[in-house]
Amino acid sequence: MKLLYITLSFLMSLTVFGQNSAVLEPIDIFDLEYVSSPTISTDGDKIIYIRNSKDIMSDRGVSNLWIVKTDGSNHYPLTTGNHTNSSPVLSPDGNKLAYVSNKSGKSQIHMMWLDKDIQFQLTNLQKSPSRLTWSPDGKYIAFQMFVDKKPKRMVELPPKPKGADWASSAIYIDEMVYRRDGSGYVKPGSSQVFVISTNGGTPRQITSGDVDHTGMMSWSKDSKYLFLSANHDDDREFNPLDSEIYRISVADGSNTALTDRYGPDTSPIVSPDGSKIAYLGYDDKKLGYHNSLIYVMNIDGSSSEMIETNLDNSIYNIQWSGNDRIYFLYDEEGNTKVASTNLNGKYRDEINNVGGLSLGRPYSGGDFSVSEEGIVAFTYSTPDHPADLAVYDKELNRITRLNEDLFNYKQLGEVEEIWYKSSHDGKEIQGWICKPPNFDPSKKYPLILEIHGGPFTNYGNRFSTEVQLYAAAGYVVLYTNPRGSTSYGADFANTIHHNYPSNDYEDLMSGVDAVIEKGYVDENRLFVTGGSGGGVLTAWIVGKTDRFRAAVVAKPVINWYSHTLSADNPVFFTEYWFPGKPWEVPEEYMKRSPISLVGNVTTPTMLLTGENDYRTPISESEQYYAALKLNKVPSALVRIQEASHGIAAKPSNLINKVVYILGWFEKFDVSEENLNNEK
Repeated sequence: MKLLYITLSFLMSLTVFGQNSAVLEPIDIFDLEYVSSPTISTDGDKIIYIRNSKDIMSDRGVSNLWIVKTDGSNHYPLTTGNHTNSSPVLSPDGNKLAYVSNKSGKSQIHMMWLDKDIQFQLTNLQKSPSRLTWSPDGKYIAFQMFVDKKPKRMVELPPKPKGADWASSAIYIDEMVYRRDGSGYVKPGSSQVFVISTNGGTPRQITSGDVDHTGMMSWSKDSKYLFLSANHDDDREFNPLDSEIYRISVADGSNTALTDRYGPDTSPIVSPDGSKIAYLGYDDKKLGYHNSLIYVMNIDGSSSEMIETNLDNSIYNIQWSGNDRIYFLYDEEGNTKVASTNLNGKYRDEINNVGGLSLGRPYSGGDFSVSEEGIVAFTYSTPDHPADLAVYDKELNRITRLNEDLFNYKQLGEVEEIWYKSSHDGKEIQGWICKPPNFDPSKKYPLILEIHGGPFTNYGNRFSTEVQLYAAAGYVVLYTNPRGSTSYGADFANTIHHNYPSNDYEDLMSGVDAVIEKGYVDENRLFVTGGSGGGVLTAWIVGKTDRFRAAVVAKPVINWYSHTLSADNPVFFTEYWFPGKPWEVPEEYMKRSPISLVGNVTTPTMLLTGENDYRTPISESEQYYAALKLNKVPSALVRIQEASHGIAAKPSNLINKVVYILGWFEKFDVSEENLNNEK
């Protein structure tokens, strides 16, 4: 009955748009905005950025381009409407802007003259372009686009009689990766590189073959070559990470490999003077986690050297400034930072609190752009707001406050950092506590333990819609970074190598005990949930303890044997996460599978997964649901329609997720009076 009440209340809130609540509600998801892809001009004078919002009528995200001076003045939109405008790139002289827009009905490249208020559609493509990159002379734009290939046919079918209504032809598959989460079954073809004149005309394809050419691209200073990463191995299906940096001739498409080690070499970017290439990579040792490091080589591929920053965390999103410094992002103790280094490895932190792009949960990552003189535009986030635009030029200047209109009358939960020792080995674990609005420390609150996925990722001091909605419903929320999380060094991450879920259980339960010790949590009203890797750990937890009143296991792996053979990348899971294939070491797969503990479960448990999830297929949830039902454990299965592993891709699906989780917890919550009656 309580679940029905919550669902009806939610549906009523959809129809009463004028009703104001003092706390965040699920419907407010449609009102949240955030900044992404800031692009600063080389002279540091202006910034183009994407302003992202959501259309409640079409249930999708929309985005428009805005421009602002770095001092915050002259701030106005460049595009408007319920369209998607993305991938803004400024011309080398800073006077023109190329971007991708679907305002014509299909994603096309558009060009805008910033000083003349003139724009036009540059392409008429059949597929969506991406990774727009200007040539240094300003004459060309390189981009990537999928190129179809005729599907393979093993047999010839008899001709269909004229007018006959036959079933569609069978689809023949003989590739290792035949479906990908978020895009579905793989269509025959590959991603290739094209160039087009900035004066318009027909794009020219300069790469070919069955190899995908994706990721960051960079031009040579003379505009004759493009540098990018690709995996040309004949055995690339079984070595998916072994990519190299290639030099591609724009004139004839010929290519030359500039790197040759085993492991990924990615994200090439040419230095301002054109003499060097910085790129990212590592020697692949088939560990669950590797630190990605910066390398620099001469433009011809010679004299490659690793930049010895001595950072013990992965580096990503590298960019050159004009003074031979390389700027980059890295995560440290749940905080995403911009740092910079010279070629000798002497690095310095520049900026904290980069992020805010993951509205659902407080994951790491963010966007930034650096000018020639080292002025940085970046996405700035703290636990009380999603990504806003900020500029760092000796001091931080926050340019936007996109959600101020909403948060002026919506009180958010206060977030507090916590460190505690794991009961397993005394290892220090970092976490965060979000308290309900109008928190009263003299009261006793129910607690939700919310567990991140990955597992090689991190939560941090960033905004989270889901956490705030749980707090608004009256829960204290604990989210932590147990062993295996990134941002604490390679050794901490690899404590779960060939050993996941490892001792995450003790890390998480120690966090629950640390919060209970603060005196404001009712230890008889504990709840647990998590998605993906967090779903694995939630199912693992209820197989080991009955302390929680209820659990929601979201998009989990339940049986590693079945998962590795039905997920979208079987080579990666079997090669990097296990010491052998399932039939070679079946005991390794079963002892680490939550299904092995299902006989212990008494906690009421809901399963929640997207119907189109190919990363942790819904069959994983279905088999756990069947096992719970056979054991007569109170259980339910929620299928999120039109959702892949990224459930929050549609705003309404994020609402579905949150409302069902809260409804399940309320269904099994109890008052103090009822608890006394139970006893």
